[in-house]
Amino acid sequence: MRKLLLFALICFTLGSCGPQIYQAPSFSQVKDSHKVVAVLPFEVTIESRRLPKGVTADMVLDQQRDYGFGIQSDVYGYFLREMSKNKYTVNFQDVSKTNAILNEAGISYEELRLKSKDEICQLLGVDAVVSGKAMMSKPMSDGAAIAVGILVGAWGATNSVNTTITLHEGKAGDLMWKYDYQASGSVGSSRQSLTNALMRNSSKKFPYKRS
Repeated sequence: MRKLLLFALICFTLGSCGPQIYQAPSFSQVKDSHKVVAVLPFEVTIESRRLPKGVTADMVLDQQRDYGFGIQSDVYGYFLREMSKNKYTVNFQDVSKTNAILNEAGISYEELRLKSKDEICQLLGVDAVVSGKAMMSKPMSDGAAIAVGILVGAWGATNSVNTTITLHEGKAGDLMWKYDYQASGSVGSSRQSLTNALMRNSSKKFPYKRS
């Protein structure tokens, strides 16, 4: 009986942590008209209520910005590889062009989240935008963390990362698709391992994937 209850508890726990997927019923009506999609820098939040000794709030903000642009580049790179295999019905705007347009318009990383998605799409000249959020319990142990002087080990041994990747269409800025993913342990230890895991899982349900 105890084994049965334990098994049921494990199944419930695993199920509650599984990916959550949403796709708008109206997406099929606009999908065929979409030709070019842009990938935006991700909105990254690092737990900062209790900063380790020697770590300042400004250092955390710099780290969040670096991760945001880094994840953007990783996600675009994944899409580019899949696009070369003719797996998608759309093309993706080069992130260097995306970021240059945003910079020329005076839209900083911090200000980007305050803009509506239809406004961003019109500015970039695309049909839709992919964006996302990543909330983590500590910085990831990659070169960027060391570069800004953050001692990753001071934050604790484990890292939990809640990630969301979304797709908004350009005419009204409506949410068309959303994928929630939770990573922990080694997957959340570096930016590359996190984005690889996120994209491997979410790409199976990506709405522009050819059937």
